Amino acid sequence: MPEPSTSFAEADDPRGMPSAAPDSVSVLLPLPLAGAYDYRVPSGMTLAPGDYVEVPLGKRVLPAVVWDRPADNEDAAPVEEGRLKPIARHYDVPPMNPPLRRFVDWVAAYTLSPPGAVLRMAMGSAQALIPPEPRVAYRRGPAPTTPRLTPARRRVLELLADGRALSAAELAALAGCGASVIKGMVGQGLVEAVAVPARRLPPQPDGARPGPALSPDQREAASVIIDAVSARRFQAMLLDGVTGSGKTEVYFAAIATALAMGRQVLVLLPEIALGAQWHDRFEQQFGAPAAAWHSDVSTRDRRFTWRGVAEGRIPVVVGARSALFLPFTDLGLIVVDEEHDPSYKQEDGVIYQARDMAVVRASLSEVPVVLASATPSLETLANVERGRYLRLGLPDRHGGATLPRIELIDLRQHKPERRRFLSPPLVEALGRTLGAGEQAMLFLNRRGYAPLTLCRTCGHRLECPNCTAWLVEHRLLGKLQCHHCGHAQPLPRNCSECGDTNSFTACGPGVERLAEEVAERFPTARTAVMASDTLFGPAAAADLVRAVREHEVDILIGTQMMAKGHHFPLLTLVGVVDADLGLAGGDLRAIERTYQLLHQVAGRAGRADRPGLVLLQSFMPEHPVMQALVEGDRDRFLAREADDRKEHGMPPFGRLAAVIVSADDAETVDFAARALARAIPHVRGVEVLGPAPAPLAILRSRHRRRFLVKATRAVNVQAMLRQWLGGLKTHSSVRLQVDVDPYSFL
Repeated sequence: MPEPSTSFAEADDPRGMPSAAPDSVSVLLPLPLAGAYDYRVPSGMTLAPGDYVEVPLGKRVLPAVVWDRPADNEDAAPVEEGRLKPIARHYDVPPMNPPLRRFVDWVAAYTLSPPGAVLRMAMGSAQALIPPEPRVAYRRGPAPTTPRLTPARRRVLELLADGRALSAAELAALAGCGASVIKGMVGQGLVEAVAVPARRLPPQPDGARPGPALSPDQREAASVIIDAVSARRFQAMLLDGVTGSGKTEVYFAAIATALAMGRQVLVLLPEIALGAQWHDRFEQQFGAPAAAWHSDVSTRDRRFTWRGVAEGRIPVVVGARSALFLPFTDLGLIVVDEEHDPSYKQEDGVIYQARDMAVVRASLSEVPVVLASATPSLETLANVERGRYLRLGLPDRHGGATLPRIELIDLRQHKPERRRFLSPPLVEALGRTLGAGEQAMLFLNRRGYAPLTLCRTCGHRLECPNCTAWLVEHRLLGKLQCHHCGHAQPLPRNCSECGDTNSFTACGPGVERLAEEVAERFPTARTAVMASDTLFGPAAAADLVRAVREHEVDILIGTQMMAKGHHFPLLTLVGVVDADLGLAGGDLRAIERTYQLLHQVAGRAGRADRPGLVLLQSFMPEHPVMQALVEGDRDRFLAREADDRKEHGMPPFGRLAAVIVSADDAETVDFAARALARAIPHVRGVEVLGPAPAPLAILRSRHRRRFLVKATRAVNVQAMLRQWLGGLKTHSSVRLQVDVDPYSFL
């Protein structure tokens, strides 16, 4: 997150003194500044908290929001009117409502982020704040028709017979004529030009359309959510159902109720790739699409969606974690699908956990929130045990399908052939599956061709020049790439250490190398790779999902993006190539995350009327994760994991916060880290570990040191961090990053 530039203080500071005159307002800018600034309201302009405005700051003019004045500032002496700069513009857009403003302040306080940095996530661009110019369309005019009309003119009038208005280009294309025909008809009064919105709203989802028949368990769960939606009451609910139990159909029933009430709905998904089947199912049930919100949505569509949400014209949005900050005017329901997924954690800029912040936004908006998962996080389960969340259970697969059988392959006994990665039992199972006309999935949570490239002659390993990380070979793209900073380079011909030529060799498998082995073993099988660097955007993911569903693919090979949410009726075999991979994560959630991921992967098999088989290749088949998966005893595994966390005071039974110090060189960062260590406050119930070099000691050319704050649940960690970091002076090149409730320990 960028630090505030000193130029802001030098450039005619509009704040003056910390209080404001009666004809002034506090304005929060979408910048990482300390707080709101005061501006003068010009004569004739009326403003209230939440209004979107444009204000001068130095030599720039920026969009901003009129903010609520702090209660402890109301009795302070007013600022001289002449010292305040005037508001430049009041945008014609519905104001940001109080729940969203409170949410911005809450997230800023919890994450120790500047409120303006949080506001930036909730604001549209300046273009979104400006009403789009209406476009010109044509409808039937007042002049009567005559029998002597040309065929082209007659076709135009037939198209407009239902009273609708179409653009000249649309009319010309549909009527098969030139634009000159339409212009001539305008001159004779046969058609007339009218102003219409710049862009038509898409068809609206219809909550009255009948949905699929629900099982008794589904009906019971849906009725609880529907009651909360109907009562406009906050309630956090865990929708806990096995894979394939129909959790989506349950919360679709609640969405239908919200739509019938004229209210808006937000659905969060952890992966863009999940959206393809989700959107298909939504449109089938509600007769129209939901609006999408994620990084691959075009700038034009994002502006349209942001304004449509703010005006209450877009009822349902499905998106990534950033959709949580959209300006809903009448929010009626929030759904967090796959609530356990670690990708809900935002690691850059404002660092937050979207699942937890969704519960906060629902509470502030007084609406229900549904957290859906087959493998709930320990944090969510702890909130269920404390009575804060309500659990709704779906113990059986929908439609009579059975859970797949899970078996372990001990790689110590069933070794793959040299330079290959599929064990004989898995190869045999693949052959049987293909022979039966069914589909298989091979899971390896490692992108690219190989995770490491080294010189056979001297052992030199190719590293990223900007990070303490190995370069990953991506053979399909013809390059080596760092998965942390994005640095890419071609494979060098000569080793920089020993000078040997063509001596580099790939070590270990990625999904591309696995696909190469599958093609050699099963040359007639149709294979596809599903990973974030082989599918560019949601459209490509949707095409692949369709191809698998229509049996144009026999073996699907991929990473975690294919592990959840997909329903392929003919997929009966799942092979996990390296089930031990996630156990080496080195953080407190590594075991939990490995179990969740493998459970979700296993859930792709046998989702229809054909039984499923899951084979886990492991060097540690005796590990509790592997045994829990085979035995199907999720609750016992999670209870044991919870007991271990509780014994060591780890989340969700204790609190953690990370402080990462970084600088351009090692000496500067070490000096700053030592100064921080000397300033650590002594607070009962708090232990501070560090400073220590981060596992990624260099990231994007910056040297990094970490502190870890460990505290009991009774401690106000944010207050302790403010006390510690608030008055600390550091070199201008030093950055401090605070991560409350860290997920990554790199």
